[in-house]
Amino acid sequence: MSRGLTLDDLSVPLRALRLLTVDFGHLPAPMLDVTTIYPDRLRLAFHDDLADFEAWRQALGIAPDAVEHGTQGPDGGTRVLKASVEYAGAVVELVAYADITDPAPTRTAA
Repeated sequence: MSRGLTLDDLSVPLRALRLLTVDFGHLPAPMLDVTTIYPDRLRLAFHDDLADFEAWRQALGIAPDAVEHGTQGPDGGTRVLKASVEYAGAVVELVAYADITDPAPTRTAA
């Protein structure tokens, strides 16, 4: 944990958030995370809708092949997408979580 930081020490990601609001205020609202642990990072998180992640990825000019794909959860049932870009001096990290739907049922011979 970073001790001794002030709110002013978080000005870089907060400035980036302000500019994102001006530049992309029409995009879906994410869950926001600014932390003293990573004082130069702004995290935009999306839950249950990968389309919102995709809209932000495109708006920020992040290449599709720069997106990391993974799963999490005890059964691997949650898809996770991650990507980051520098914006206004901050590292803006996009992350999305969505349930993985079961594939179509397999037919068995009777």
